[in-house]
Amino acid sequence: MLEKNSPFLSSVQSPNVSILDPNVVADASAEVKPDAESDSPAQDRIEGLTPRSRTEFNKLHKRLRRNVGRAIDDFAMIEDGDKVMVCLSGGKDSYAMLDILLNLQRSAPIQFELIAVNLDQKQPGYPEEVLPAYLTELGVPFHILEKDTYSIVKSVIPEGKTTCGLCSRLRRGNLYGFAEEIGANKIALGHHRDDIIETLFLNLFYGGALKAMPPKLLSDDKRNVVIRPLAYCKEEDLIRYAEHKAFPIIPCNLCGSQENLQRQSIKAMLNGWQKQYPGRIESIFGAISNVAPSQLADGELFDFKNLTIDRSLGKLDKMGNRDENTIDVLDLG
Repeated sequence: MLEKNSPFLSSVQSPNVSILDPNVVADASAEVKPDAESDSPAQDRIEGLTPRSRTEFNKLHKRLRRNVGRAIDDFAMIEDGDKVMVCLSGGKDSYAMLDILLNLQRSAPIQFELIAVNLDQKQPGYPEEVLPAYLTELGVPFHILEKDTYSIVKSVIPEGKTTCGLCSRLRRGNLYGFAEEIGANKIALGHHRDDIIETLFLNLFYGGALKAMPPKLLSDDKRNVVIRPLAYCKEEDLIRYAEHKAFPIIPCNLCGSQENLQRQSIKAMLNGWQKQYPGRIESIFGAISNVAPSQLADGELFDFKNLTIDRSLGKLDKMGNRDENTIDVLDLG
């Protein structure tokens, strides 16, 4: 639920409407920056669209922008004065995340800084000139962090085995440290709704744990806050958006070409469910934010040992509501 004092809410709108929604008209007395769509260099990449295609793209862009804005509001991801390190891998998701955050930055009623950071892991054949050229064109401040994690991963993981786990840990450690170096207080990652759901099932099937990816996370050492602005965005929308924008995608040769990974298996399962039972993915994602610890079995989350009965409060009716006038026949003695 959006808070009334959220800096992303328009003072002339309902508290449940975010100023990040492109359909919202900001308070005329507020200092609002020009609409991002009017002067964004990335918009120049959308050329040759038919009127129908342009209409479809505009709807897509508004939907993504709205979903990102809603996630930012729901979890207080970005606040006034924040310095956000936007992690850019060269994949569709991180490109879209940066593009939408830049768009929101131009019209948001608060001031926050965006700095793009790419970790060059020294993979053979990695086109290291692509991201600097793209970011320079956008006029976005950026850093390229060079760390040879590729050699470490290849020396530790046997050929044919999944490299994702170790690669992720090494990447995360380097990015966390660099965020402190540049004074960033938020680290933005490009995980989307489908990533979150897939991680839920990966942990459930292979890790024996009921957990996913939180939209906002405090690192274990409490030195960094990680945010996932795309948490409410569908992967299919991001794929279409990247195609429209013609982002210079850089494939991951380290793990992207590996077949039959556990995540790919989970993705296929979820896609099958969605085709057979439309709406199931939305239901699963809704469940992640509708947790009832008393209906599970984790004693750390709910105190099962000290449960006590209290029959002084009246009984519940068939709808589960408390009815103090209901008399239990056992009380008639």
